[in-house]
Amino acid sequence: MTETIPHLFKFLLDRLPSASAMQSVLALFLIPVGGGIPAGVLLAKTKGLTWPVTTLLYLVSDVILAIAFEPVLLVIAFVCGRVPLLRRVSAAMRAANARSAAHFQGTATGPVALVMIAFGVDPMTGRASALAAGHGFLAGWAFAIAGDMLYFGVIAFSTLRLNKYIKDPDTTMWIILALMLLVPMVVRRFRSARALSQPQAQENVA
Repeated sequence: MTETIPHLFKFLLDRLPSASAMQSVLALFLIPVGGGIPAGVLLAKTKGLTWPVTTLLYLVSDVILAIAFEPVLLVIAFVCGRVPLLRRVSAAMRAANARSAAHFQGTATGPVALVMIAFGVDPMTGRASALAAGHGFLAGWAFAIAGDMLYFGVIAFSTLRLNKYIKDPDTTMWIILALMLLVPMVVRRFRSARALSQPQAQENVA
């Protein structure tokens, strides 16, 4: 029995991913606004990292982002509260967030709305919206990270599925990056057109 324990530890250690592989993937995930997701996912696949390890690395990158961005956000909030012009800009941004949240929930203060803002924009915007809604560090970043992890899941799944058909990682990455830019633009244009058509439809009914 005592002889099998060292062999078991050696067996487990041999199957752990190398620190250098995890660091390189984490470095790509730390690229702001999700641009490093496809590259990080493909690199993780090349390095032999499992899906749970890759997901955990992205979660770690979000935690690092939270620790680094929170002081900056608090300084911005403090300055905006003291300067009249910036206070008006901040109020306009809160109004825009409220309109975005209306697609998911009645107000921008609810958890679902805050999660979806982070999913649809980025975790920094999600955290800023949570701060404007009165949520503290833990709750605010919990909503922001939850939305960003959903976004990661969608992009990571799409990247790996596309890579099955397009074997070249660079081509796969550029296609996913193009879709990450184009799809939100198409969705916003569709929503704007629908929002403009609804008042006209109501006038016709009246």
